Amino acid sequence: MGKSCFPRCRLGRIIGWVQIILGMLVILVSISSLSRFYSAGFFLHDEDICRRFYGFKDVYEGIDVRALTARVEEVLDKMERLQDKLESTVQQMEKNKEDLHKSSISRFEYKKFLEDEVIRPLYSAHIALRQIRLPRIENGTLVEDPLINNFVIEEIRKYISPKENRVGKINIYGTGKIYNTIGHACVSMKKELEDYMEYDIGSYCKDDWNLAQKLMIHGCDPLPRRRCLTRASKLYLKPYSINESLWRIPDGRNVRWSNYQCRNFECLASKNPRRGYSKCTGCFEMEKEKLKWVTNTSLPIDCLIKDVLAIKPGEIRIGLDFGVGTGTFAARMREHDVAIVSTALNLGAPFNEMIALRGLIPLYVTLNQRLPFFDNTLDLIHTAGFMDGWIDLQLMDFILFDWDRILRPGGLLWIDRFFCQRKDLDDYMYMFLQFRYRKHKWSIAPKSNDQVYLSALLEKPPRSL
Repeated sequence: MGKSCFPRCRLGRIIGWVQIILGMLVILVSISSLSRFYSAGFFLHDEDICRRFYGFKDVYEGIDVRALTARVEEVLDKMERLQDKLESTVQQMEKNKEDLHKSSISRFEYKKFLEDEVIRPLYSAHIALRQIRLPRIENGTLVEDPLINNFVIEEIRKYISPKENRVGKINIYGTGKIYNTIGHACVSMKKELEDYMEYDIGSYCKDDWNLAQKLMIHGCDPLPRRRCLTRASKLYLKPYSINESLWRIPDGRNVRWSNYQCRNFECLASKNPRRGYSKCTGCFEMEKEKLKWVTNTSLPIDCLIKDVLAIKPGEIRIGLDFGVGTGTFAARMREHDVAIVSTALNLGAPFNEMIALRGLIPLYVTLNQRLPFFDNTLDLIHTAGFMDGWIDLQLMDFILFDWDRILRPGGLLWIDRFFCQRKDLDDYMYMFLQFRYRKHKWSIAPKSNDQVYLSALLEKPPRSL
């Protein structure tokens, strides 16, 4: 009897423990389910309970539907206002049809009415529609670019949204997008920023200007100040005097060459296919540079400096050259007693050092920055060789409005050899013409079968309030 009872007792104990374990599992599952119901708001009558339970959160994760709706409604409002205005005009014409029969409207007036009341509003709505940023689909999930949802104001969202290159290629910065900056992008470049700020206080900084430039280009700007000493060339010599520095290649010993393919200015000649930069062909060859903006060229769209200054004699004193170059435009304008600040990035070559060694002023800024000038202060803005048909329309909108901000009433905007695809010309023309500047020159010439040049000299209106 004792032998036969022992297996039964042991089996009973095992079954008992299994029941206890299963009971504990049931309790855990019940608690987990109740906590999920509570977090979903089931007991609090949360209206989003269906979305939480049936997976809509995953589908729309990373998207601010309200912001996207606001973008679309902005265009729809424009179209609705245009429709109401046209309907009101037609009704008014219907009431006064007898007077219309008696009156005679010229073709010019009819054309002007169509342009002002129909074509331009429609075109404005068309551009706004093309500027809407639709979320991308990745692995079946819609996503927006990071950090956008941290802001409520729609205009901020549009500003910080990365702007993809229209031609689908890598731009002059070496990136596929332009990241506009208000410092927010530093969050997504945590490692690079930490590397940049890792140094010994009071000692020499690392030779990491290219890391700093990478942060700037990707929207992490303005950069934080650092408490270390900037490195200079070990062989630094005093620059040439102002009388000869404008049109002479500087001494290469005054430049740190560690992060370039070339190690001297002679290597940067246009005939060298491995010089390290792609824009501004021949801009390190002074004999070629001396011919720019002072001699007649084969293109009828080109302007000469003397012709531009003749439009506003004595009024052009200070200005900005926004482009890629070695400061030749500023050097030529200095000969006419005009002070020009030249924007520059070191994109494969020491553009900033070159401009400064020529005795000119380089402004180290990217295309995505707000220009550090106060409102209505500059007499002239000149742009050439940098901003062309790869620029996103919405990005260009922000840039042009910033130029309009710093250009004084009566100041000149000189668009020099802007080129784009022929099919995109109307879009870019609208961008330039939307400010209603006075046209002193407006000319278009073919660049190739598919591309065209646009040059313009425009004057900002007074807009006095």
